[in-house]
Amino acid sequence: MNPNLLEDRRFEKIHTIIQEDSKKASLFVANEIAGLIQEKQKEGKKAVLGLATGSTPTKVYDYLVQFHKEGRLSFKNVITFNLDEYYPMQPNSLHSYVRFMNEHLFNHVDIGAENVHIPDGSLSPEEIRDYCLDYEKKIENVGGIDIQILGIGRTGHIGFNEPGSSLNSKTRLIRLDRVTRLDAASDFFGQENVPMRAITMGVGTILSAKKIILMAWGEGKADVIQQSVEGQIKESIPATFLQHHNNCDFVLDDASSSKLSRIQTPWLVTECKWDDHLIKSATIWLSEKLNKAILKLTNEDYNEYGMGNLVAEIGSAEQINLKVFNQLQRTITGWPGGKPNADDSQRPERANPHPKTSLIFSPHPDDDVISMGGTLLRLVDQGHNVHIAYQTSGNIAVFDDEVIRFLDFAATVQEDNVELDKKLKEVREFLASKKPGQVDSEEIQKFKGLIRRGEALAACRYCGVEEKNAHFLNLPFYETGTVKKRPHSEEDVKITYDLLNKIKPEQIFAAGDLSDPHGTHRVCLEIIYQAIDLLKKNRQDWINNCYVWLYRGAWQEWEVADMEMTVPIGPKDMARKKNAIFKHQSQKDSAMFPGNDEREFWQRAEQRNKETANRYNALGMAEYEAMEGFVRYHFNFN
Repeated sequence: MNPNLLEDRRFEKIHTIIQEDSKKASLFVANEIAGLIQEKQKEGKKAVLGLATGSTPTKVYDYLVQFHKEGRLSFKNVITFNLDEYYPMQPNSLHSYVRFMNEHLFNHVDIGAENVHIPDGSLSPEEIRDYCLDYEKKIENVGGIDIQILGIGRTGHIGFNEPGSSLNSKTRLIRLDRVTRLDAASDFFGQENVPMRAITMGVGTILSAKKIILMAWGEGKADVIQQSVEGQIKESIPATFLQHHNNCDFVLDDASSSKLSRIQTPWLVTECKWDDHLIKSATIWLSEKLNKAILKLTNEDYNEYGMGNLVAEIGSAEQINLKVFNQLQRTITGWPGGKPNADDSQRPERANPHPKTSLIFSPHPDDDVISMGGTLLRLVDQGHNVHIAYQTSGNIAVFDDEVIRFLDFAATVQEDNVELDKKLKEVREFLASKKPGQVDSEEIQKFKGLIRRGEALAACRYCGVEEKNAHFLNLPFYETGTVKKRPHSEEDVKITYDLLNKIKPEQIFAAGDLSDPHGTHRVCLEIIYQAIDLLKKNRQDWINNCYVWLYRGAWQEWEVADMEMTVPIGPKDMARKKNAIFKHQSQKDSAMFPGNDEREFWQRAEQRNKETANRYNALGMAEYEAMEGFVRYHFNFN
């Protein structure tokens, strides 16, 4: 949270607790749960927990397991009821919530098997109604749920209570919303493999819990959190029903809370302590709210929208306008590597040295061209020594048929190659019997990685990046063959550290696109940060003269108020950027993991780049075809 904001919650109808990041927020929730369990133990009572699945609560379970292994927490007095389960679903399936809960919690603590309750997805349709009634009775017989933890879906669903669920609904079989199935598609390796139905606790069941904790992480949840906390209660957003509960907390990280009024527009809520960034944010917001260029805003405009004290503090609207206009103007540069022989005091990048060595980190083999392809082309065109580091192989995002297609080609080229023919036959047999979500063999994972490597090299050649400057790191944390990855390790950091120390770039570009629903971008960025910290610790002085620029675009764009460098892209360079993206043919037309946006990545990138340019234009800046935005990472040199 911004320390310059004086907190006021007048628009919030649910109590919110905001932590800096999901790790701290998860620890907070784990401590709440552990505290309840320990309190009940002292009283000789059972602690009844309502549990959720999905990516949101996994770190909470990690902490609870840690508490148990440290001898701080026993689960012998704990009874659990899970929110939901896909239907149909066998308990031993890769995708079952029984398996999820066992892997993340139950197999690692001392809870009795008889105290664990998870909806049974293996029932016949005729058995479901009675089973759901019995599930409700079991909750009632143990005195109700003490703490119910929840995540929240993009549609505002809690559990699998989709839009249209009623306030008093109980445990039942429901049909999943299209958006919910789309969001689950990556876990099932394709939307067509996601079950159409699920068994879920009802809204009424959830509201009967004595305490509710809803957790949300990331910018992708910010809109639905704002609507749930500040909006009207309505069936189209089931999470708004939680406003009826008198003991409900929303535990959020900074990103998921970013659309709350006290965070996004605090001047509408209370008095503010104004700093340059808040002034910039408020002025841009006002300009867009009134559809007026910044230099046209008046004292009356500021006064009408809660910023009278800012005008009084600065002196006049004209002074504020000019201040913010100049700040925005200075972010725009056609020289992302710095303009040689120019005054760089008001430019985002330094003039010297020129040319620079620029290192672009790409979490997946196509993020570089998707998110900053126009800037990449500009750096090459202006003579900089551009390197690209592909942090992961991206192998799980390749369709099975691509492997067969490439092996078919190889077998055709090398006729009568017995070994190759044998290999092709083995691959065909494996893939023909492969089940949705089944992990590929190591050999097939390698083939898929090579396909993406070849595409990345094709994009490098097209952009003018020398092939020797393409570095394929294949970071170990990623190489699981599944959507779920390992935690990153010292080995991941060392690989990154060694590359940085070998190249010694004057510029680093890294993906700050933390809305990536699969988390790879977040992990890749954390690895870079740790490598930089290690370089500083080891007194590698060259890092002190290196600028680190963070890009977005694959999943979401920076807010204009946050952008510290914006690079205009003309029609010709936008066409070149799209052509570079098209080199990644295995991701073209239909990506394995499209996330919640069904458009192709080149379409998303083009639209976001054009939107950024349109926003700058509406604010009164020069009109461009498109723009890519960057935020500088200001690391501590101590």
